[in-house]
Amino acid sequence: MKPVPRHRIVRWLVPVALLVVWLGIGGTLGPYAGKLGEVSTNDQAAFLPRSAESTKVSEAQKEFQRSGTVPAIVVWTGEGGPLPAGARAASTRALASLAGVPGVVGTPSPALPSEDGEALFGVVQLSSDLGDALPGTLDRVREAAGSVAGTTAGIAGPAASQADLKDAFAGIDGLLLGVALAAVLVILLLVYRSLLLPFLIIFSSVLALGLACAIVYVLADHDVVRVDGQVQGILSILVIGAATDYALLLTARFREELTRHGDRTAAAVAALRRSFGAITASAATVALGLLALLLSDLTNNRALGPVGAIGIVCAVLSTLTFLPAALVLCGRAAYWPAKPRPADEAAGGHGIWRRVAARVDRTPRKVWISTCLVLVACAAFAPTLKSQGVPLDEIFVNDAPSVSAQATLGEHFPGGSGNPAVVVADSARAAEVTAAAEGTRGVASAAPVTASGRPGGGPPVVVDGRVRIDATLTDAADSDAAKATIQRLRTAVHAIPGADALVGGYTAQQYDTQQTAGRDRGVIVPVVLVIILVILMGLLRSVLIPVLLVATVGLNFLATLGVSSLVFKHAFGFSGTDASVPLYGFVFLVALGVDYNIFLMSRVREEALVHGARQGVLRGLVSTGGVITSAGVVLAATFAALIVIPLAFLAQIAFIVAFGVLLDTLVVRSLLAPALVVDIGPKAWWPSAISHRGTKARGAAGLR
Repeated sequence: MKPVPRHRIVRWLVPVALLVVWLGIGGTLGPYAGKLGEVSTNDQAAFLPRSAESTKVSEAQKEFQRSGTVPAIVVWTGEGGPLPAGARAASTRALASLAGVPGVVGTPSPALPSEDGEALFGVVQLSSDLGDALPGTLDRVREAAGSVAGTTAGIAGPAASQADLKDAFAGIDGLLLGVALAAVLVILLLVYRSLLLPFLIIFSSVLALGLACAIVYVLADHDVVRVDGQVQGILSILVIGAATDYALLLTARFREELTRHGDRTAAAVAALRRSFGAITASAATVALGLLALLLSDLTNNRALGPVGAIGIVCAVLSTLTFLPAALVLCGRAAYWPAKPRPADEAAGGHGIWRRVAARVDRTPRKVWISTCLVLVACAAFAPTLKSQGVPLDEIFVNDAPSVSAQATLGEHFPGGSGNPAVVVADSARAAEVTAAAEGTRGVASAAPVTASGRPGGGPPVVVDGRVRIDATLTDAADSDAAKATIQRLRTAVHAIPGADALVGGYTAQQYDTQQTAGRDRGVIVPVVLVIILVILMGLLRSVLIPVLLVATVGLNFLATLGVSSLVFKHAFGFSGTDASVPLYGFVFLVALGVDYNIFLMSRVREEALVHGARQGVLRGLVSTGGVITSAGVVLAATFAALIVIPLAFLAQIAFIVAFGVLLDTLVVRSLLAPALVVDIGPKAWWPSAISHRGTKARGAAGLR
């Protein structure tokens, strides 16, 4: 028998070895994709600015809390009418019965009536380290509160909000991932009309996610990175979407190379070599853009930076190692029952893209001016997007119990009841600070916190020479009026000599977060733009084209914000967005939007070196039109899956990214960018050699 040549053994041994390694990674680390919840936290402190005054108060406030507590506020109203006789006494007994219940700290407060006599409320302090036992403890509180005959009871406050957040993120490990993968599978089956390739691509992305989750799990377990529910959800979507996009580019190139080389190994090597630069440059823009979030002063923003970058790196590793190995072993069978055909006739609607290229070729100036006008018209509404935070009743997409209870509390008690402004000051100036707080417009009442854990009714508790003064605001704690009161209150107490007073609490945290988010945008946006420009200049060997590409995706971002403002207000009923939404939208849309331009322009440059600048644009547009559009649809679908988590923040991010990616894919990358480059001509590539070569042929008719 004739021995098998060594080079043939190596050609098969390498892909087999890569597959074995990745299967080992998947089998060992894959389960970590469902275990991140064990090391994640949804503590509200994650959303506070690190250096803000409210954060300092939050830290000082812990010294005044017994055993570390979090309040649950019980509110009663009459069942279909006024409160029945004896309701106050019965409510107080119900609260007192909770003393000694596991998780309840100290003795709950008595029930207090509203001024209109139509509601009662009391406070139950719960241990702050209940963890998974929190919902059960709240059920005990709810059971006791519900025993008051003739009343309807609800639970508001931080403890109830934490329980609702836990419930909202409960499906993040299974439901979110399942919806995202199902959407990707359907799209890939429609695009490729193949039975095997979509599963190879999805398996590649799942392997990347398993590796990323395992790395993040270990780092979070050792307190190197921080993970919360939002970061966990975005990581899953980001890895699945990015890995699928990179896989689409590689497999489309492999299909082309198969028609040229015939040999599967040679085709895989050529596909890897020709797509390597575009994939790594695209990944670098997203990873470095995410790492720029480390410049943020908001803890949850900083957490997303390294976690997201880890996910992107894992997506690239899987795409450039596992997927080529699988393609070599499968060969043409990966595309069965469809057959790889020459590039100009391959699946992806080249007929459509020929017509688009012909339109761009005939009237490039008309195309880019008209598309610019449409985008500018949409961008004109961007300033109307309110990003000063959302009211409590809009945090959850559904009607969460804590939101309903908080609304009831606000109807019958001063707007800030249950969420007071917290003033920490020198004990020697307690009386002056209290008087200044009470005299501030927008403050209903103010009193030092006593040994009972509540304001008034005894001497104030002094810790390290400091006292805590709770100031109840007249307006709802999440309103703009309340934030204005916080500014006045700070001015008043800061003016007292020697008081060293600091103002915090929920409203102050919202105000500080809003101010910090504005500062973050001013710092991070320029850094991300510089990062992208440097990467594009290095990849395309040009100065002008990278500037044009960044300008177009920037315009796309503003147009997306404009459309989002109209949709959020008139279709979804949102009064505004979280302060961090525009920054998240910018990082994802600009970094991911540049991805598609990188895919396009790297192919354009390759074609231009052979066929000239004008033909390079047209040929690149035709060759990449189908695959990039498919990639955009996949990414939009994966981010849209975030709507299964019933939080307004994630729903808003889902819409902004999904709509913005589609707008970028179908308008900016397909029409605006190619038309600009064609209209400017070869000089757009300066100082690249392309700028000196001119064009070998003119017109889309020259495409073969």
